[in-house]
Amino acid sequence: MRKNQQWAGWGTSGQQAEQHYLVEPRHLAGGGDLRYVTEYLRASGWKDRSKPGGPMVFDSPDKSVRVGYDPFVQPGGWAIRGKQTARQEAWHATLSRQVPVEIVAGITDALTQPRSAHAPNVWAPLQEHGWETEQGQHVTSRSPDGHAFVRFHQSAPGQAHWWAGVRNEHGRVWEAMFTPTTPMHLVQAFSTALSDPQPVMRPLGHVPPSKHIRTTSVSVLPSQLSAWQQARITTARATTWARHSFATNRARTSPGTRQYAAQGGRTR
Repeated sequence: MRKNQQWAGWGTSGQQAEQHYLVEPRHLAGGGDLRYVTEYLRASGWKDRSKPGGPMVFDSPDKSVRVGYDPFVQPGGWAIRGKQTARQEAWHATLSRQVPVEIVAGITDALTQPRSAHAPNVWAPLQEHGWETEQGQHVTSRSPDGHAFVRFHQSAPGQAHWWAGVRNEHGRVWEAMFTPTTPMHLVQAFSTALSDPQPVMRPLGHVPPSKHIRTTSVSVLPSQLSAWQQARITTARATTWARHSFATNRARTSPGTRQYAAQGGRTR
C-alpha cells in the first residue's frame, strides 16, 4: 500500500477530509457505488422504474433497453436486456455483483450514445493494454496480471458467445456473459472499460481483501467527490442535449428543403 497523499491545490474550507483508496487493477476493485451507473442513466433521460425495497430498474427513453440490478437473488447482479427491433435481435448481458461499476458503465454509457461508424473490435483495446491472446478451442485474452480474461467461442454460425471473468487467490470474483445477439459495439465498450489501466476510487472499508491489489491512500474532501460526480452527470446531460438538438434540427428540415439548399437556394 502506498503512503497517504493529499491532492495538491485542495483547500480545507472547514471540511473534514475522508480517506479513500485508488485501486488497481480495476477488475479486482469490487462493485463500487451503483450511482456511478444510475445517475448517468438518469441524466441521459432514462426512466427509473425501481420500486421501494425492490431491484433497481431503468428503461431507455425509447423503452427498447432495460438495465436492472438485483441484489436480492442469487447470484444477483446486473441484467441488461434489449428488445427486438427492426434492426436488432433481442439480446441480454449479465454481470455479477462484484463487477466494478466503472466497467458496467462501459456498457451502460455506450447505450446512451450514438454508435460509432467504425466496425467494432473487441480485442483491440485489450491488445493495446498488454493483454495476451491465446488461440485454441476458445479464443482467450488474459490481463497482464493473469487474473482477468475475455473469451470468445463460436459453436455454430450465429452462435458467437462472449464471456469474461476474474479470479484472485480466494477463487472466482465475478463473471460477465453476453448472448450471441449482443451488439458488438457494446462488447467492445465492455472490453475497453475492463482493460483501462487507470485505477478506480473506493472509500475506506470498501477495498476487497486481496494481495494482488495495489492501493494508494488519498485524502478526499466531500466537496471534491461531489464535483467529480457532478462533472459526470453534466457530461451525460450535455451529450443528451446535443443529440436531441441534432435530431430536432434534422426533423425540422424537410427533404425538399435540404435539396433546395444544396442547389444554392436560401431558406427562411
